[in-house]
Amino acid sequence: MADNTLGMAALVAICAIVLFMGVMKRKMEWLLNVLMRSILGTIAIYFVNGALAGMGISLGVGINPVTVLTSGILGLPGFIAIYGIGIYNFL
Repeated sequence: MADNTLGMAALVAICAIVLFMGVMKRKMEWLLNVLMRSILGTIAIYFVNGALAGMGISLGVGINPVTVLTSGILGLPGFIAIYGIGIYNFL
């Protein structure tokens, strides 16, 4: 009887460890994805601001934690939303 209980506890522990590893893998993928989109969004904001300044348009979209996180979490739609809000404020 004690061997059966010990075996079941070991099986539950192994299943819990496998599930935990799967959750951590997905979380790391998500964090890496947000980090990469944040970096690319920041670079895109820098170059678009430079291009607009070269055309004589000062839209005023700054690189700050809010814009970096918006482009990082939302990706391209967030990047477009940032410039949409900038255009709205410009008008």
